[in-house]
Amino acid sequence: MSVFEKSKFIWINDTESVDTYAEFYAKIQIAGKPAICNISVDGDYSLFINGTLVASNQYGDYEHYKVYDTIDISNFIHTGANDFALLCWHFGEDTSRYKTFDAGVIFEVIEDGRLVLASDESIVARKSRAYVSGFKRRISPQLGFSFKYDSSSEDAWTLGCGEGFESAICVDKKCTFFPRPIKKLSLGEPVWARAILKTEKSTVYDLGREYVGLITLEAQGEGVANISYGECLENNSVKRTPDWHDFSLDYVCSGEKSYTNYMLRLACRYLEISTQDSAKIKRVGIIPQYFETKRRDFSFLSGIDAQIYEICARTLELCMMEHYVDCPWREQCLYAFDSRNQMLCGYYAFEGGNFEYARACLRLLSESQRPDGLLAICSPCGVNLAIPSFSLHFINSLCEYSEYSGDISLFEEKKECVRAILDAFLSKMQDGLPRRYTDEGFWNFYDWSPCLSGDFGRAQPNGTDTILCSLIILALDSYERLCALAGLPFELDGVADTIRANAKRAFFDTESSLFSVSDEVKDKVELANALAILAGICTDDEARVICDSLSNDALTPCSLSMKCFKYDALIKCDKEKYKGAILGEIRKAYEKMIETGTVWETEVGASDFGNAGSLCHGWSSIPIYYYNALK
Repeated sequence: MSVFEKSKFIWINDTESVDTYAEFYAKIQIAGKPAICNISVDGDYSLFINGTLVASNQYGDYEHYKVYDTIDISNFIHTGANDFALLCWHFGEDTSRYKTFDAGVIFEVIEDGRLVLASDESIVARKSRAYVSGFKRRISPQLGFSFKYDSSSEDAWTLGCGEGFESAICVDKKCTFFPRPIKKLSLGEPVWARAILKTEKSTVYDLGREYVGLITLEAQGEGVANISYGECLENNSVKRTPDWHDFSLDYVCSGEKSYTNYMLRLACRYLEISTQDSAKIKRVGIIPQYFETKRRDFSFLSGIDAQIYEICARTLELCMMEHYVDCPWREQCLYAFDSRNQMLCGYYAFEGGNFEYARACLRLLSESQRPDGLLAICSPCGVNLAIPSFSLHFINSLCEYSEYSGDISLFEEKKECVRAILDAFLSKMQDGLPRRYTDEGFWNFYDWSPCLSGDFGRAQPNGTDTILCSLIILALDSYERLCALAGLPFELDGVADTIRANAKRAFFDTESSLFSVSDEVKDKVELANALAILAGICTDDEARVICDSLSNDALTPCSLSMKCFKYDALIKCDKEKYKGAILGEIRKAYEKMIETGTVWETEVGASDFGNAGSLCHGWSSIPIYYYNALK
């Protein structure tokens, strides 16, 4: 029997479509044999058997790539009648980590090969009583909604004692199903926060260091508790609303109760709770949620280098959810460039290279391909925005994965995706050089440094530049290597050499022996010059001159995440000569991060990006790679 052969997508009979919580219930008769539950939802879910949580968290997907979980429920069932209860959360609003489709959930329970439950009109359903649907408090444009939970409205619905249930309705959804490509995340023991500061209005709690996971608490009294969370304190308070964000949730207390939210994953070190009336939070904490890996030994390092490696590895682990995320506190998004750095570090940090996880990330990124050939800014994503350069980084990342893992099958499956990306750029060639995307909906971002951050989502001037030319050359080179690994013909012979020659004439300043960013921007920046070396636009002699400027801080610097190209250029030119400079720069930049226990989005830290800079950002874990590459 194929998956969901006799199941239908169902939902509650309600007009609310945004930020909606639905509950589904059924009695299932079990003969006492091993059983599994297959499930897929638009949004997120928590599954309860006989009142006990069994599993939660939908893998991010699309309707053309609809992922289902297969959950072993054998240890939660008993012979006879069992309570099957499912809480679903339909987001209903596009974000950078979710694309909206019609609300719906589909599931089945199979015991020893026998279908004992299938989702259809026989399932009873209702809108959640305790979770407030339509609350619509946005944490951030990327992350989506927070929540409000009213414990005074609880009933024992997971044990079949809830009121107001009626027959579910069927939903016409056309999906192509795929099994979850990686194992589900694991739960650790709760980490309870310690109260460190009390005022008349609130109490601030400290977890000791940053954690990623599920909020859990014990409460008493009556009234609303507002819980803010963050990575640092400002004026002895959690920054609940820096810039356009709102890092908070509401819990309505009603007597002595315990509560855990199994769907919204938080990242924080500090929590701040303000209460009304007699409400009191007796204790609050985080249940760590993590993807199980085993680190490789890094005892070859000592002193500050070992400390830096440790905070990089821990950051990498905290940024592993259903896929790599850029920063777990503010966004939880899968970006093609951010994840490139994370995958590359993971090949060295984890035993076995963590290749299955990397493959799943690359597959999910490829599923975001747009009609114009580019990848969406993130995946899954419902926002009409693309960073063109990140589509090129994806090709290089796929090549690195194939070469490190020896697995060429993903490229063989996605060759047309790669070719479509390249064709999208090559179709815009003028005078032998590629051109930038200029329309709204494109963000020509290269780096968080002066003149390279682009004009977010707005129409931009036509033109080209050293960085774009270099990235296309590198992507063409990666495509050629992938074709060779797969034993397939390379159809674009000579294109990269043409761009090299024309880019050299257009952007190389013979007086300074350096590359300008573009005709319009004459600045000499590290990223453009490093990429020109890696793309082979300059001669070896010219590369040596450029590397002297790179190593002497003579150019406008890269941000942390893009330092990888600077270091790669120095290594390509003369590894032994520049080894000390690379390690020295890493130590200088990362030493100040040791105290926080994680690595930052940029060297500026928490005050960056309108006071919303992340202190735990996976793309900055690159010292892991360079400590290994420079051994």
